[in-house]
Amino acid sequence: MTLGTVVIGGGSGFIGRAIGRKLKNIGYEVLTISRQPGLYAMTWNDLTDNGLPKSCVAVINVAGQNVLDVTRRWTPGFQQNVYASRINTTKLLAEEIQKMTNPPKVFGVISGVGYYKASETENYTEDSPGGGNHDFFTKLTTEWEAASTMPVDSKIRRFIVRSGVVLGRSGGMINQLYLPFYFGLGGPIGTGKQYFPWIHIEDMAGIFVHGIRSENMEGIYNGVSPQIITNKEFTKALARAMWRPAFIPLPPFALELAFGKERANMMLEGLKVTPKRTLESGYKFEYPDIKSACKQCAYLFIDHDMS
Repeated sequence: MTLGTVVIGGGSGFIGRAIGRKLKNIGYEVLTISRQPGLYAMTWNDLTDNGLPKSCVAVINVAGQNVLDVTRRWTPGFQQNVYASRINTTKLLAEEIQKMTNPPKVFGVISGVGYYKASETENYTEDSPGGGNHDFFTKLTTEWEAASTMPVDSKIRRFIVRSGVVLGRSGGMINQLYLPFYFGLGGPIGTGKQYFPWIHIEDMAGIFVHGIRSENMEGIYNGVSPQIITNKEFTKALARAMWRPAFIPLPPFALELAFGKERANMMLEGLKVTPKRTLESGYKFEYPDIKSACKQCAYLFIDHDMS
């Protein structure tokens, strides 16, 4: 006897795999939606043609092209991929949910702390104003969240998790930084004084599982650790966990050359974000401090039980 089926858009990705693993461990069945078909998986075309399975009790969307893929230039085409992979998939899932006679009870969607305007002084909570059209990322997250909107009379409980930088050995930023740090070539980005909103992958997955199971969770939740740190403090913690030095800063011009101006600015400006409503919901962080998070991410070989 299972607790029901949870459909995860982007379920084969870094965050989706972690959510799926946690859900299976507590008795849910998981069906992923991705670009490739497979066992317990469907494609986005399958979703368009056949709709969502009647048995699903919750739908989650964490699909999205990796914004910080260093192998991809910041071209208009790549920006469109970033946009479409988030907004179009979220909108499609929202539409398919509304078509169902017996829809799932919960719709959970990822967004980003890029919703908040860059500031060196503001301490953002879920109640803070944001969004708009200040830059690519505020525009993206505003439209991304809007794409998940349900009708006013809908009984479906919707929650949105605004994610910080997700840390885990099997993907995301750590996966890109590991070799440079391993060879002693790591260092802060720019001055390193900018705030670094972060969360461990197990907590990002944990918030989504908590959102599915907790009937009081509805609306916006910041997916960041309660410990506020700077980029320099993150760099020091990761280097210490790996027993490596980290004295070589990445200058802004090199960052802009590698990632393009908008992505470089996102990493250089930083945000101070607090998970006020996330904590109020009763969620308990597994990795509330950067030292324990980096220690878990520091092993050389990837633990496939956590990937």
